[in-house]
Amino acid sequence: MKFVVSSTELLSHLQAISRVISSKNTLPILDNFLFELKDGELIATASDLESTLITTIPLETSEGEGVIAFPAKILTDTLKEFPEQPLTFDIDSTSLAVKITSENGVFSIVGQNGEDFPKLPEKEENSLVNITVESDVLLTGVNKTLFATADDELRPVMNGIFVELGNNDLTFVASDAHKLVRYKRLDGRSDVESSFILPKKPASLLRNILPKEENPVKVEFDDKNAFFTLSNYKLICRLVEGNYPSYNSVIPKNNPNVLTIDRVELYNTLKRVSVFSNPASNLIKFELRANELVVSAQDIDFSISARERLLCQYEGQELEIGFKSVFLLEILSNISSSNVMVELSDPTRAGIFLPYDNENADEDVLMLLMPMMINA
Repeated sequence: MKFVVSSTELLSHLQAISRVISSKNTLPILDNFLFELKDGELIATASDLESTLITTIPLETSEGEGVIAFPAKILTDTLKEFPEQPLTFDIDSTSLAVKITSENGVFSIVGQNGEDFPKLPEKEENSLVNITVESDVLLTGVNKTLFATADDELRPVMNGIFVELGNNDLTFVASDAHKLVRYKRLDGRSDVESSFILPKKPASLLRNILPKEENPVKVEFDDKNAFFTLSNYKLICRLVEGNYPSYNSVIPKNNPNVLTIDRVELYNTLKRVSVFSNPASNLIKFELRANELVVSAQDIDFSISARERLLCQYEGQELEIGFKSVFLLEILSNISSSNVMVELSDPTRAGIFLPYDNENADEDVLMLLMPMMINA
């Protein structure tokens, strides 16, 4: 086998798929890229058994067909040091010796038998659901929810993004039991009502490759696996098994107290005041009264405290409520509108955070944060 490829193009594709490779692979072959030369294209694959990412690179010059496994780290580390130039890969299919020829030098690597690489899972046609989603819809859905996923070994269903397909909308949900994000797209819909739980790692892989994608993404999933087909990439991942909790039941309805405030101003205040909170609890206190929000924090152990007053619009009863500042900052940084609306009922029930001025009419964003007890 022999082919010529641009050094920077090859590096760009390999860096994207190398994120799949685990540092603790159970199979040594998974420390390699699988290269397949076929029909004038180079198909490169990386896998950790749970997730597999495949990329296709068109070649101007190629001879022969076949497969070989390349040591991933050596190849990417070498490619990083090349300026843009064509590289010639000459592969001996019998000895698996590989000669890489650049403008000024020759590099030799020994590959492994590509047949030892794990085979891709088959699609279960009888339970397969497929939809086409605009790449920006899928990217925004992942971006808005990924930060709220859990790391819970006892409840693995919470460790991924719940994707719910409906006749009228496409919904992305994530929660770690402290915070919850529900992101709905009214311009994404399916003929079949169905759902799946996308694990955290493939979701972050999608977040990396979707910004470069201009075409709609084909999404297929059965009871065990999901298949995402992009222009130059294909992601296959094992889904989280189990039933996602009924998230709508934890969203409080009819909240009588409504705060509207400049999001950036509140965010900056929280950054300053949270420095003075107890490091163990990160407790921030909100004191709400007519058109005024007082944000405060204290650490009794070190006799330090902070208090800032902000002007706002507030309709409702006077209220004191506590939140964990780290979660609050995460939520505010993932809302894109200039003003944020906070709906509250009482100090023991979750607060709902909504964008006040939503630019996209097809978007429905809701973020929920559980309160913390304020010690008297």
